Amino acid sequence: MTDVEEGAGSDPWAGKVPPLPEEAPEDEQLPKAFVRGGAFVLDVPDTPPAVWGEGGDVLWAEGEALMVAAPQGVGKTTVAHQVVRARLGLQENALGFPVTEGRRVLLLSMDRPAQARRAAHRIFAKDDRDVLDDRLIVWEGPPPFDLATRTDILAAMCERAKADTVVLDSLKDAAIGLSDDAVGAGYNRARQTVLAAGVQVLELHHTRKAGANGGEPNTISDVYGSTWLTSGTGSVISLYGDPGDPIVSFRHLKQPMNEVGPFQLIHDHPSGTTSVMHTVDLVELVRASGPEGLTALAAAEALFETKKPSRADKEKARRRLEALTASSVLARLEPKYPGGSAAYYLAAREQG
Repeated sequence: MTDVEEGAGSDPWAGKVPPLPEEAPEDEQLPKAFVRGGAFVLDVPDTPPAVWGEGGDVLWAEGEALMVAAPQGVGKTTVAHQVVRARLGLQENALGFPVTEGRRVLLLSMDRPAQARRAAHRIFAKDDRDVLDDRLIVWEGPPPFDLATRTDILAAMCERAKADTVVLDSLKDAAIGLSDDAVGAGYNRARQTVLAAGVQVLELHHTRKAGANGGEPNTISDVYGSTWLTSGTGSVISLYGDPGDPIVSFRHLKQPMNEVGPFQLIHDHPSGTTSVMHTVDLVELVRASGPEGLTALAAAEALFETKKPSRADKEKARRRLEALTASSVLARLEPKYPGGSAAYYLAAREQG
């Protein structure tokens, strides 16, 4: 056996990283996959760079997968098409939040492609043909291999399409047996490989039929399948309603930074567009609260449309009120007695 044969397989970088000249300084002899600790830890922006969103309100962060989960028929494909249209530079925003223009989108239309095609036909116009031909590549039907088994295939498809964005509609058709942790982990490996290659990932998925006590599925645990599906994402959005409903709820279950919403969406089915129907303006709510001010409990009741907000809902409301206080829009008055609640009022400059 030769020295070459004897050493084969002992070096995990063999055949992958070209050798550097022997005279190269020691600190340069690192494969490109490695990143210096200082850059990794310290060179971090104050807010995540957004594919979809702005400032702290980021729905889809660069380098992190976005999952839109919903029961069937409530408009997740419709919302995705609007994000894709903006990603192609044909509109500036989706749901009122700006979308960064990309280079080319690969759409894996695996779940009922004929229906998805009709939905896309409603929002795209004949004038869009040249852009669509150049910057949107569509794969119809199941992928050539199970993506959880062949974890290299999704990245290879993106590379072949020369895409910097991939949309999977939907995950149940990308891999079989998503409730199995081994399958979930396998798919996550495929997803992370794509993200590492610089491709942005948008996934459409399903929630369980009902949440706790038969109510709205509005927690991460209500997303169908292995925990590794959501663990590997940066953002998870939940839509909920009955099939065909023009009005559905929107909840941001997992966030890169701020929680966006919750609010109601209204689908204009003939045009294929969606808009935010209602949002709670905390400043106006404080203004309407009069001399008693607004408590975090009252704010949570309005924000989450419930008379019995959870402790988490109340804490989310309090954080939003505190953010407005920190920016001098609101002023906080501490409770007059132990166990009472702080109240929020308009700051002096907002009184007029």
